[in-house]
Amino acid sequence: MIISPERIAQLERRHADLAAQMGNPSLAADKFVQLSKDYAELTPVVEAAAALRSLREEAEALKAIPASDEMHDMAQEELGEIEALLPAAERTLALKLLPKDAADAKPAMLEIRAGTGGDEAALFAGDLYRMYERYAATRGWRMELISASPGEMGGFKEIIASVTGDSVFARLKFESGVHRVQRVPATETQGRIHTSAATVAVLPEAEEVDIQIEDKDLRIDIFRSSGPGGQSVNTTDSAVRIVHIPTGLMVQQQDEKSQHKNKAKAMKVLRSRLYDLERSKVDQARSADRKAMVGSGDRSERIRTYNFPQGRVTDHRINLTLHRLPEILEGPGLEELISALISEDEAARLAELG
Repeated sequence: MIISPERIAQLERRHADLAAQMGNPSLAADKFVQLSKDYAELTPVVEAAAALRSLREEAEALKAIPASDEMHDMAQEELGEIEALLPAAERTLALKLLPKDAADAKPAMLEIRAGTGGDEAALFAGDLYRMYERYAATRGWRMELISASPGEMGGFKEIIASVTGDSVFARLKFESGVHRVQRVPATETQGRIHTSAATVAVLPEAEEVDIQIEDKDLRIDIFRSSGPGGQSVNTTDSAVRIVHIPTGLMVQQQDEKSQHKNKAKAMKVLRSRLYDLERSKVDQARSADRKAMVGSGDRSERIRTYNFPQGRVTDHRINLTLHRLPEILEGPGLEELISALISEDEAARLAELG
């Protein structure tokens, strides 16, 4: 990526101007908040540019030391060390300059559904949910269960949770797709390996300001809850079904005893699905001819295989295989996979920008 000195200078001037405006004692509180946000977004760019500039200036100073100077040999050795650091510093600045995904800082709606494989697929969906739950704990995130439909032998036919914390969507967005498991089910008497699958969808959690939903576009049905949930759930009309008429999207919520709580949770899910739908339309229009290696968001695409007999996990998008299946399913080991996917995406976007 070619880094324009003019662009860097422009961003640095903007950063300094924001700092000056924030120092105005008569500045309104809401204006200060917005300026602070803009300042914080520019700070990593300015710091990376300053670090790169410092290395380049030091290198030029060392190059200027003449061969006759007694410090020349030491300067050449130091120059070699600095020149070795320059590519990493240039890449760091280039990454800071990449266009930001507006949804990266948002919370996420995590949806996991059992696919092919019957009871074993539901058990695997449960394994995936616990993996993300433990991974979230390692990052200090909070997971709130929105709804769950248990499998007959355990696990989940479907489970939806809200994940909040720092950079949640940025780190989880590449998890969307079909996750496949190969293992011997507990019910298998012949010891044969079965292949099952579960689908993961990670949606940026939308706020009311992100997407406007008209009351006239909604059909809301209230009905009596069914299935597990306790006697009081089953004897009250507390379950809520919301249909967004223009898109046909339907959300149903019955986990809470309160009709109002069920409606609030259903609206939360609906808002995120509509926001994701709008983002998908924009992305397709913006890059119709681009086939990204990672981050396509295609939830019908097989992205990863968890092979229990060989203790390995393979991410098919980046051809990465890790022989650390237990650690990955326990949560902490997932970080290596996620970091590799993010790095691959960054490299692809840098290459696109030239």
